[in-house]
Formats: sequence, structure tokens, C-alpha cells
Amino acid sequence: MPELPEVEVVRHGLEPAVTGALVTSVDIRDERSLRRHDRAAGKFADVLTGRRIESAVRRGKFLWFPLGATDALVTHLGMSGQVLLREPGVDDRHTRIALTVESPRHGELRVNFADQRIFGSMSIDRLEPTADGKPAGFAGASIAAPRIPSQVAHIARDALDPDFDRTAVITRIRRRNSAIKRVLLDQTLISGIGNIYADEALWAARVHGEQTASRMSRARIGTLLDAVTEVLQKALAEGGTSFDAQYVNVNGESGYFAHSLNAYGQAGRPCPRCGTSIVRTAFMNRSSHFCTVCQRKR
Repeated sequence: MPELPEVEVVRHGLEPAVTGALVTSVDIRDERSLRRHDRAAGKFADVLTGRRIESAVRRGKFLWFPLGATDALVTHLGMSGQVLLREPGVDDRHTRIALTVESPRHGELRVNFADQRIFGSMSIDRLEPTADGKPAGFAGASIAAPRIPSQVAHIARDALDPDFDRTAVITRIRRRNSAIKRVLLDQTLISGIGNIYADEALWAARVHGEQTASRMSRARIGTLLDAVTEVLQKALAEGGTSFDAQYVNVNGESGYFAHSLNAYGQAGRPCPRCGTSIVRTAFMNRSSHFCTVCQRKR
């Protein structure tokens, strides 16, 4: 599933094209991509056509486009969702929803929501006030309003959010008796981190993923959060992580952070720090990758 860097790359690519754009038509190719749309709000195409997109906003792995003060177009990439900017009339393989927009800067454009595995979605969702009264998420050149889609309201702020409360998050982490990797993946505590960047941050901070969170000092958790921030920023600078064609940016190009991975997917290869072979173990129907020497469980 795309994690924070991949979703931010998509948001950043869409922002200049869709900000202020008028949605002139909506072509729904597969109703399954509307599974999260509230039918009570009206038919998706009817509600969206003729609306103007105010900006592109992200919190963690979630992306939305405010349509005014009351609702937003929410886009969830799922496992293989892509949002691609194209010339008018241009299709992509696995396009499920196609929007035609009139951009103030670029004229008429096509926005294709393509999704091979159909776990992602688009929906119109109501906006509600943020719990802390602060901007809902990251909006690039714009300032996000303190209103968030109801589908996203339970999602915590991410480590790159200007309003991320580091002190409060450290306190909450120390109350958890779960393994620290499970805690990092809890989107209601800190958002945007998935399996790839959890493994990379734990390796960078020399923390074993099975270390009990409540037994870690505030300083050690702070070091881990520093590693989270650094890993996310580096991945973002390199366009995200692409292992196959399922994650691409809005122009269909792959990210190249996969070449910078130190732990994730590196089983059997030498640890870049000490030379010991990286190991892979089962973890929550997925895998964990770590160095047995650098990341000893305390």
C-alpha cells in the first residue's frame, strides 16, 4: 500500500493542476471504486460535476480535495490506486473513474483514477471540524482549512505535519504494551507509516521491532521519531518507493527510494552498518526485516 511519501508525491503533482479547477464531467467505469461513497449524499457524478476544487490536502496516507466548506472529494489509493494527469481523452489501463477538469493554469485536463486491484476508491464525504481546531493536513502552497473528511477524522497527524505534537505522541507511545513496530503502524497514533518505512526507521534508530513500547525511554522513542522523520523526508525527496508499476506519480513515473533501502526487502544481504545479514521474519501477515546485531531487543 502506498505510504506517506508516495501519497505526498501524488498530492504534490496534482496540486498545481487541480487547484481552482472546475470539474466538467465524470465518467464512472467501475462502480466498485465508489464503495466508500455515501449514496445518501447523492449520485457521485451528479454531486461532483460542476464543482470547483479548492486545493489538494493530505494527512498521513489519505488524500482529499475540498469542494467548499461542507464536502470534499476523498481519494484512497488502496494497494494499487493511481491518480494520473493526462491530456483530454487519454485513457490508462485499469482506469476506473475519469474526471475532466478545466484548470486555470493548464486548461482542459483528464484526471484518471486507475486501480488494478480495486482496493482504492473515490468518494464525496462531508467535512467536519478538526478535533484540535488546527489545519487538517498538509496542503502545499495553500493553507488547509481546519476541516477534515469524516472518513479521515480518526487518523492521527503524521510526523511531517507542522502541527504534529511530538511530546504528546511520545507520552502515548510509552503507555502502550505492544511491540514498537505495531505501535508505529497504528494510524490513530501516528499516521503515514507502513511496513516499508517502519522497518527502515527501526533500522536507522537501532531499535528491534518487537521491543515493548512501554519499556522504551522518552529519549529512545525521540530518537526513533527522528529516524521516522528522516526516512520519510528522504523517501519523499526520491519520489517514493516503487517495486513494480503499481505505484507511480501523476505522470506515470516510478520513485527510486527502493535503491536506498537498508532493511526492508534486503533479507540475506549485508547490513550497510555492520555487515551482518539482514533477516526476515513473519509479522502480522507481512514481514519484518532487521539486523540481529544492530537491532538487539533490550
